Formats: sequence, C-alpha cells, structure tokens
Amino acid sequence: MLKLCGFAASNYYNKVKLALLEKGVPFEEVLAWVGETDKAASPLGKVPYLLTERGPMCESTVILELVARNLYPEAFFGGKVSDAAKEKVGQQLEKNVAAFAKLAMFSPYIAGEQFTLADVAAAVHLPLVSSATRIIYGRDHLAELPVRDYLKRLGERPAVQRVNADRKTSTELMLQRARAAKT
Repeated sequence: MLKLCGFAASNYYNKVKLALLEKGVPFEEVLAWVGETDKAASPLGKVPYLLTERGPMCESTVILELVARNLYPEAFFGGKVSDAAKEKVGQQLEKNVAAFAKLAMFSPYIAGEQFTLADVAAAVHLPLVSSATRIIYGRDHLAELPVRDYLKRLGERPAVQRVNADRKTSTELMLQRARAAKT
C-alpha cells in the first residue's frame, strides 16, 4: 500500500492527498513533520513524499502559489517579510493572476468540464493566495475571479471536505508545536 508522508497543514501534502482520494487510490497517511522526514525518501527534508513498493517519490507540482508563498511567514506564522519583498511579490502576483485569469475557465472546473490535476492544485493553493494577499496587501488578489464560487463547488466534493477537515486539525497541531517550541 502507498504511504503518503507529511502533515495535512501543508498545501503540497493536501494536493497529493486530494489527487489520491479523487482517483480512489488506497493509501495510508504517515505523519512526518518538516525536519523529521526520512532523508532517504526526501533528501531535501520536504513534505510530502510517497513511499511505494518500488521506492520513494518526493516533490509536488505547483501552480501560481510559489510567488505568494513568499508572504506566508508574515501572513500566517508571525514572521516578517521586508517591504521590498512585498513590493516584488505584489508585482509578480499582479502579472501571474492576470495570466491565470486568461487560462482558468471555471466552467465548472479550472480547465473546463472535467475535474483534473489543475483543480487538485487550485483547491489547496487558491485559498492560501487569497488569504495571504488579503492579510499583507489589504485585498484579495483573486477577488475579481470567480474563485469563491469555484471553491464552494469544490467544497461539495467528499475528498475536498476530508482534506479541508484534516488540514484544519493538522494546522492546529502545527501551531501548538510552534508555541511549545518557543517556550
């Protein structure tokens, strides 16, 4: 059986988990925090990684979100991002969101009528992009797109509901660990 290693507060982990659930692929979840990963399976110490009968697999593909990720330390974890970095990220987001808007169909899914890997990525990344830009810039950079309705539709899917619920629980646990590490 496949073993998905990581933690459900990670959008990268959730992207892989959602794809496995949507495809009906049986797997077991194994809790692996950053810094506590199997270095043979994930040489860079990242999550998620997948343990298979033929060996481990690591890394996941991303859309749009890598630019917004630079805002996460301040938006979500109490850190600080420099004003210069915020300006650079803001400019990149404007350009990337405009390009994304030209490609995304939202009819009803990102790429058209079928649920695809693009939707798996969008389900876990778009909420973070919206939240981070709202917190850092005072406005949701995705607000002009039908993202809210799209995410609501995706939220009706059982696999998305499971991933979202597990993400919430894991995020609370991750924050507890961070608070405990500071004391």
